Amino acid sequence: MRTIELHHLTLGKQNRLFLIAGPCVIEAEKLMIDTARQLKKIAAELSMPLIFKSSYDKANRSSIQSFRGPGLVKGLKILQKIKDDFELPILTDVHTVEEAKRAAEVADVLQIPAFLCRQTDLLVAAGKTARAVNVKKGQFMAPWDMGNAVEKIEATGNRKILLTDRGASFGYNNLVSDMRAIPIMRRFGYPVVFDATHSVQLPGAAGKSSSGQREFVPPLARAAVAAGCDGLFMEVHPDPDHAPSDGPNMVPLKELPELLRQVKRIHEAVHGPR
Repeated sequence: MRTIELHHLTLGKQNRLFLIAGPCVIEAEKLMIDTARQLKKIAAELSMPLIFKSSYDKANRSSIQSFRGPGLVKGLKILQKIKDDFELPILTDVHTVEEAKRAAEVADVLQIPAFLCRQTDLLVAAGKTARAVNVKKGQFMAPWDMGNAVEKIEATGNRKILLTDRGASFGYNNLVSDMRAIPIMRRFGYPVVFDATHSVQLPGAAGKSSSGQREFVPPLARAAVAAGCDGLFMEVHPDPDHAPSDGPNMVPLKELPELLRQVKRIHEAVHGPR
């Protein structure tokens, strides 16, 4: 298994589970800073490597009326401040070749959204930035098909790759998580992440927005860690019921510490203590 060096973090070490966490989309600067501060404190108390995530633009919202975020310029400024103030690596989504180049000036990890995981030009552009690239497996793809995404990024000479599972389409407005996807994608030789919050999303189920079942985040996160994932991706928010994007599937910040303690115990049972 290839490990990825990211600042002071090493991702993919078998005996150390890492966390990617933050609000779905960038909101008010104060909320973002307060959330980053609390996340860093929680992760430090559990000795869990943390990558802060949030999106400056949610380009695939259900409705034209949906909140998308502050945009590239303002969003990257806020992410840069969080990076500098808290010394945290940053992950954010990119949607176009041009965005990949700009976002790489701030972000340590460029995330390819699930709907774009087959977009060759985007994968190549992200790879050429030399930043780590996290590719979310499309809901429409089999886990073994992610080898093609890996090859596209590797063609640029970039070997800093993460693969993330976020469930598969299961009829209309529903997803199902197949835990076989984790060991299957690990065969490509890169760390595999399980997205515990988007996996409980009900896409488009609220008409002009997605719904979700956040009560199932804990059992799926526990199952994924038991199945051997290297990291967990969880969108968290101080008040998800009033969040402008993906509130129904985000984890309330106050509930995160106990969930992380649970998954850490499972990880230690599988891999042994650090």
